[in-house]
Amino acid sequence: MFVRLATVLCLAVLLPAPSAAQAPLRIDYPDFWPFFTRDEAGEMTGFFHDIVTEALARMGMRATWHAFPWGRCQENVRSGEADAMITVPTAVRLEYSGTHADPFHLKELVVFTRTDHPRRAEVESLASIDDIQAAGFSVVTYVGNGWNEENIRSRGIKTYEVPYLANVWLMLAQGRADIVIEWPGGAWPDITAQGLAQEIVQTGVVLESMPFHLLIGRNSPHADILPRFNKTILAMRLDGTIDRILNTYLDQLRLDQP
Repeated sequence: MFVRLATVLCLAVLLPAPSAAQAPLRIDYPDFWPFFTRDEAGEMTGFFHDIVTEALARMGMRATWHAFPWGRCQENVRSGEADAMITVPTAVRLEYSGTHADPFHLKELVVFTRTDHPRRAEVESLASIDDIQAAGFSVVTYVGNGWNEENIRSRGIKTYEVPYLANVWLMLAQGRADIVIEWPGGAWPDITAQGLAQEIVQTGVVLESMPFHLLIGRNSPHADILPRFNKTILAMRLDGTIDRILNTYLDQLRLDQP
């Protein structure tokens, strides 16, 4: 018995402790279909969720997903309560998190306005953010939109913020702002769900393509996985996995548009 106990103790010393990478990566997200949400059965879905989950699985990892308002998600990563979030890298976010070199998705930002806007023709002729500023148009967006903070509010363009993205469409329809700048695929399901499809128009104005990345807090025990994550998403791009996942959702989104 003594020999057996000694052997067990020796093995406990010699064998490595489970690595941090074996623990699940906690990702905080704002509920926003089709990027990430829970279905009626409580299961995670959405193409950001599916892409990141597949990449982590190829790396021998898994994640847990926790929904919060977007501002809280960012604060949780900053404080270390959460490991990661999925968003656009900005100078402020990179002060407390790291990311990988290549985005796994580029999201086009398109200008929306209300159908009966008295200056609709001017809105539809916009070509740049400078034009928005020169025209004196106001923007409504959601709290924690880093792209808007860096590219719109920072130029002195009047900006209104609401806690949840879905609420911006009602603000726009009521004439409380001139435009919304958003991705059409995520916009139309919310617009349609609120019965606003006839009151809001998507213009042909594309201002930018936003690069989406996985951001991991600098103090997270998982911070060192980012180079491997980058290699994995590049492989998924080459083998068609990312396009396959995206197209599954785009097919459904096309059915949601009026």
